Amino acid sequence: MMPFDIRKAVKPFMCVVAIGATVVVTSPQVSIAEEAPQPKSIRMTCGKCPDGYATTGVTQSPEICKDEDPTLVQCVPLGANMLGVCGACPDGYSEIGSSSVPARCGSSDGGRMSQCQLRKMETNLPDPTQGYKTCPPDCGSTARPGQGALPPPPKYQQVPESK
Repeated sequence: MMPFDIRKAVKPFMCVVAIGATVVVTSPQVSIAEEAPQPKSIRMTCGKCPDGYATTGVTQSPEICKDEDPTLVQCVPLGANMLGVCGACPDGYSEIGSSSVPARCGSSDGGRMSQCQLRKMETNLPDPTQGYKTCPPDCGSTARPGQGALPPPPKYQQVPESK
Protein backbone atom coordinates (compact mmCIF):
# COMPACT_ATOMS: atom_id res chain seq x y z
CA MET A 1 0.00 0.00 0.00
CA MET A 2 1.21 3.51 -0.94
CA PRO A 3 1.63 6.12 1.75
CA PHE A 4 -1.00 8.94 1.60
CA ASP A 5 0.46 12.38 0.73
CA ILE A 6 -1.74 15.19 2.02
CA ARG A 7 -0.09 17.76 -0.29
CA LYS A 8 -1.35 15.94 -3.39
CA ALA A 9 -4.92 15.91 -2.02
CA VAL A 10 -4.96 19.56 -0.87
CA LYS A 11 -3.55 21.04 -4.11
CA PRO A 12 -6.70 20.41 -6.28
CA PHE A 13 -8.95 21.53 -3.42
CA MET A 14 -7.06 24.83 -3.08
CA CYS A 15 -7.34 25.43 -6.85
CA VAL A 16 -11.12 25.00 -6.66
CA VAL A 17 -11.33 27.39 -3.69
CA ALA A 18 -9.20 30.00 -5.50
CA ILE A 19 -11.34 29.81 -8.67
CA GLY A 20 -14.55 30.01 -6.61
CA ALA A 21 -13.31 33.07 -4.73
CA THR A 22 -12.35 34.77 -8.00
CA VAL A 23 -15.81 34.12 -9.47
CA VAL A 24 -17.56 35.44 -6.35
CA VAL A 25 -15.44 38.61 -6.24
CA THR A 26 -15.64 39.45 -9.96
CA SER A 27 -19.28 38.51 -10.69
CA PRO A 28 -21.94 41.23 -10.47
CA GLN A 29 -24.06 41.25 -7.37
CA VAL A 30 -27.50 39.85 -8.18
CA SER A 31 -30.38 40.40 -5.83
CA ILE A 32 -33.83 38.93 -6.26
CA ALA A 33 -35.36 41.75 -4.22
CA GLU A 34 -33.91 44.44 -6.50
CA GLU A 35 -35.11 44.18 -10.05
CA ALA A 36 -33.46 46.48 -12.57
CA PRO A 37 -35.98 48.55 -14.53
CA GLN A 38 -36.34 47.28 -18.07
CA PRO A 39 -35.77 49.82 -20.82
CA LYS A 40 -39.04 50.89 -22.37
CA SER A 41 -39.59 49.75 -25.92
CA ILE A 42 -42.45 48.98 -28.26
CA ARG A 43 -44.18 45.80 -27.17
CA MET A 44 -47.19 43.61 -27.87
CA THR A 45 -49.36 42.40 -24.99
CA CYS A 46 -52.77 40.89 -24.36
CA GLY A 47 -55.57 43.00 -22.89
CA LYS A 48 -54.44 46.56 -22.15
CA CYS A 49 -51.15 48.45 -22.26
CA PRO A 50 -49.35 48.88 -18.91
CA ASP A 51 -48.88 52.27 -17.24
CA GLY A 52 -46.45 54.50 -19.10
CA TYR A 53 -47.48 53.11 -22.50
CA ALA A 54 -50.03 54.16 -25.12
CA THR A 55 -52.05 51.83 -27.37
CA THR A 56 -51.16 52.26 -31.05
CA GLY A 57 -52.76 49.13 -32.49
CA VAL A 58 -55.50 46.65 -31.59
CA THR A 59 -56.47 43.28 -33.05
CA GLN A 60 -58.38 40.20 -31.94
CA SER A 61 -56.05 37.21 -31.56
CA PRO A 62 -57.56 34.30 -29.60
CA GLU A 63 -54.73 32.00 -30.72
CA ILE A 64 -52.12 34.22 -29.01
CA CYS A 65 -54.18 35.66 -26.12
CA LYS A 66 -55.60 32.52 -24.56
CA ASP A 67 -57.08 34.21 -21.45
CA GLU A 68 -60.62 35.55 -21.32
CA ASP A 69 -59.63 38.74 -23.26
CA PRO A 70 -58.46 37.82 -26.80
CA THR A 71 -57.37 41.41 -27.57
CA LEU A 72 -53.74 41.83 -28.68
CA VAL A 73 -52.50 45.43 -28.38
CA GLN A 74 -49.37 47.21 -29.54
CA CYS A 75 -47.94 49.52 -26.88
CA VAL A 76 -45.39 52.33 -27.27
CA PRO A 77 -43.71 54.15 -24.38
CA LEU A 78 -44.93 57.66 -23.63
CA GLY A 79 -42.53 60.55 -24.12
CA ALA A 80 -42.44 61.09 -27.88
CA ASN A 81 -43.43 64.60 -28.98
CA MET A 82 -45.93 63.26 -31.54
CA LEU A 83 -47.92 60.10 -30.96
CA GLY A 84 -50.70 58.37 -32.89
CA VAL A 85 -52.82 56.44 -30.37
CA CYS A 86 -56.03 54.44 -30.46
CA GLY A 87 -58.74 56.22 -28.49
CA ALA A 88 -58.15 59.35 -26.42
CA CYS A 89 -54.77 61.00 -25.91
CA PRO A 90 -52.90 60.05 -22.71
CA ASP A 91 -52.29 62.52 -19.88
CA GLY A 92 -49.82 65.25 -20.79
CA TYR A 93 -50.79 65.18 -24.49
CA SER A 94 -53.17 67.39 -26.48
CA GLU A 95 -55.23 66.07 -29.36
CA ILE A 96 -54.38 67.84 -32.61
CA GLY A 97 -56.48 65.64 -34.86
CA SER A 98 -58.25 62.31 -35.14
CA SER A 99 -59.62 59.91 -37.72
CA SER A 100 -61.49 56.64 -37.93
CA VAL A 101 -59.10 53.74 -38.53
CA PRO A 102 -60.90 50.55 -37.43
CA ALA A 103 -58.42 48.36 -39.29
CA ARG A 104 -55.71 49.55 -36.89
CA CYS A 105 -57.62 50.47 -33.74
CA GLY A 106 -60.39 47.87 -33.70
CA SER A 107 -64.02 48.54 -32.93
CA SER A 108 -63.73 50.17 -29.51
CA ASP A 109 -64.31 53.93 -29.54
CA GLY A 110 -65.42 53.65 -33.19
CA GLY A 111 -61.91 52.73 -34.33
CA ARG A 112 -60.78 56.27 -33.54
CA MET A 113 -57.11 57.11 -33.86
CA SER A 114 -55.97 60.36 -32.25
CA GLN A 115 -52.90 62.35 -33.23
CA CYS A 116 -51.45 63.61 -29.96
CA GLN A 117 -48.78 66.21 -29.24
CA LEU A 118 -46.86 66.51 -26.00
CA ARG A 119 -47.91 69.67 -24.15
CA LYS A 120 -44.40 70.47 -22.91
CA MET A 121 -42.22 69.75 -25.92
CA GLU A 122 -39.27 71.72 -24.61
CA THR A 123 -38.54 68.99 -22.05
CA ASN A 124 -37.67 66.60 -24.89
CA LEU A 125 -35.56 68.98 -26.96
CA PRO A 126 -31.77 68.57 -26.95
CA ASP A 127 -29.92 70.25 -24.12
CA PRO A 128 -27.75 73.14 -25.38
CA THR A 129 -25.11 72.38 -22.73
CA GLN A 130 -24.71 68.85 -24.11
CA GLY A 131 -23.38 69.72 -27.55
CA TYR A 132 -26.53 71.04 -29.20
CA LYS A 133 -25.67 73.85 -31.61
CA THR A 134 -27.87 76.52 -33.11
CA CYS A 135 -27.28 77.91 -36.58
CA PRO A 136 -26.26 80.65 -36.95
CA PRO A 137 -23.87 81.54 -35.25
CA ASP A 138 -22.49 78.17 -34.09
CA CYS A 139 -22.17 76.59 -37.53
CA GLY A 140 -18.94 78.26 -38.53
CA SER A 141 -18.54 80.29 -41.69
CA THR A 142 -21.34 80.16 -44.18
CA ALA A 143 -21.32 81.10 -47.84
CA ARG A 144 -22.42 84.55 -48.89
CA PRO A 145 -25.92 84.71 -50.32
CA GLY A 146 -25.95 83.64 -53.96
CA GLN A 147 -22.78 81.57 -53.58
CA GLY A 148 -23.39 77.84 -53.74
CA ALA A 149 -21.06 74.89 -53.57
CA LEU A 150 -20.52 74.85 -57.33
CA PRO A 151 -18.23 77.33 -59.06
CA PRO A 152 -20.02 79.97 -61.13
CA PRO A 153 -20.54 79.13 -64.82
CA PRO A 154 -18.08 80.61 -67.33
CA LYS A 155 -18.98 84.05 -68.67
CA TYR A 156 -18.71 82.84 -72.26
CA GLN A 157 -18.50 79.45 -73.91
CA GLN A 158 -16.03 78.57 -76.62
CA VAL A 159 -17.49 77.48 -79.91
CA PRO A 160 -16.11 74.14 -81.02
CA GLU A 161 -13.98 74.38 -84.14
CA SER A 162 -15.37 72.64 -87.19
CA LYS A 163 -12.98 70.58 -89.37
